[in-house]
Amino acid sequence: MQISTKLGLAAVLFASIFLAGCPASTSGGAYSREQARTPQDVQMGVVESVREVQIEGTKTPIGPAAGAVVGGVAGSSVGRGKGSTIGAVVGAVAGGVAGAAIEEGITRTKGLEITVKLDSGRLMAITQAADEAFRPGERVRVLTGGGVTRITH
Repeated sequence: MQISTKLGLAAVLFASIFLAGCPASTSGGAYSREQARTPQDVQMGVVESVREVQIEGTKTPIGPAAGAVVGGVAGSSVGRGKGSTIGAVVGAVAGGVAGAAIEEGITRTKGLEITVKLDSGRLMAITQAADEAFRPGERVRVLTGGGVTRITH
């Protein structure tokens, strides 16, 4: 098998494994299948402050594993005999490290830390994806259910 064919197969494998491991959304408007049709507690409040934050990307075994496969295949094309084996090992290690960094970077998202003063007087801060705009003074709903709390208009 030629090197370009090996790299092409490794790239397809990497893409299919990586895409299968895409994380769930942190959006205030996204619900998992388990959350659908389940009751939620609703509290009303007023936005006190909004701060932009970064929501870390995922750190699953998928990124490093896929990177190791691609790196190992690429590294095995270096030299012959023991050189090829050493290249494969070094390539797999380097690919694993790179795969972990790529996965975390690709899945990192912009978020908002929204502080709400509930009608009860309690202050609550929730962090969620920055896919909806919130401004201080706005009246909002705080929905809690199934282990998830979100803020909506």
